[in-house]
Amino acid sequence: MLNLNPLRNYLILFLIGGIIYVLIEIAYRGYSHISMFIVGGICFVFMSSLNELPFKIPLILQMFISCLFITGIELISGVILNIFLHLNVWDYSLNKFNFLGQICLKASISWFFLSLPGIYMGNFLKSILAQ
Repeated sequence: MLNLNPLRNYLILFLIGGIIYVLIEIAYRGYSHISMFIVGGICFVFMSSLNELPFKIPLILQMFISCLFITGIELISGVILNIFLHLNVWDYSLNKFNFLGQICLKASISWFFLSLPGIYMGNFLKSILAQ
């Protein structure tokens, strides 16, 4: 028999992560885009899953890995959404140390620090969902 609980739990984490990210963007920029719901959900599920590995990863390393993952997802989605589809969801081209206007050092540093509450919140929600 197929156990659907893990799939259900990841779907719940995806939805919560997507909603939280859109709300953060609205609070910071005053608007968001539906694609950011998807990106936020993917990143939240990833951050929440780092402690499921068979070995323990120190929190600071989880934050660094999350930062790299989020920056990578931001680059991939930025190339697709902003460069290929011309949706202009964001543009970092005026920021120092940007790459193609899709990622920049300032945002990556922000992702590093924002990953801390994301990791804790994901782990907390997973403990609730496991009950």
